[in-house]
Parts: sequence; structure tokens; C-alpha cells
Amino acid sequence: MTLKLPPSGDDRWRLAAHARVIVYETRDGNELLTVYDCGAAQKPPSAQLIGNLVRVNAAHELEHTPTGYAVSMREPADLVRQDDDHYLIEAADAGDDVGDDDGGL
Repeated sequence: MTLKLPPSGDDRWRLAAHARVIVYETRDGNELLTVYDCGAAQKPPSAQLIGNLVRVNAAHELEHTPTGYAVSMREPADLVRQDDDHYLIEAADAGDDVGDDDGGL
């Protein structure tokens, strides 16, 4: 696991307002999550980890790809570890459940 994201609490890391999370789905059911600070920036990823992104509770756009999907954030958010294998993204102000209509992926 490589994490160069600023911490925002226990098992929580801050994502930029325009972060892009690329999720590669493996054949064995795992996922490789790669976090970029900005989808347009030509920089190395800020984080790379193996786990399942189970929900996005923040304003975002979702794009399905042949190998998984990409989540483009539209507001500051936190990447939150639920357990060793599960993560979610929630709005930086955790009291707001802002996202797309289905509230998840």
C-alpha cells in the first residue's frame, strides 16, 4: 500500500476536490485503487492500495471502463478505511450525504 494523502483522522485520508480514483477489478474479486490528486494533472498517483471501494457518498462522476471504473470527485472528500479490505469515499463534511442519485457505485 502506498499512501501519500494527508490524514484527516483515524483510517481517513483527504482527497482533493478534483481527485480521480481508478479502480481496476481483478478476476479474483479484489480491486486495485489508484488515487490521483487531479485527473488532468500529469503526476504520479498519491495512493495505490488493494481493497474494495464499496460506496461513494460525495459529489462525483462515475465512468465504467473495460477493466473497472473511474470515480472523478466533484468536491473535497475523505477516503475511509472500513476494515482491511473495504474503503468508502465520503464528503469531507461527513454530515452531508451528497452524491449521485443511487448514493453509491
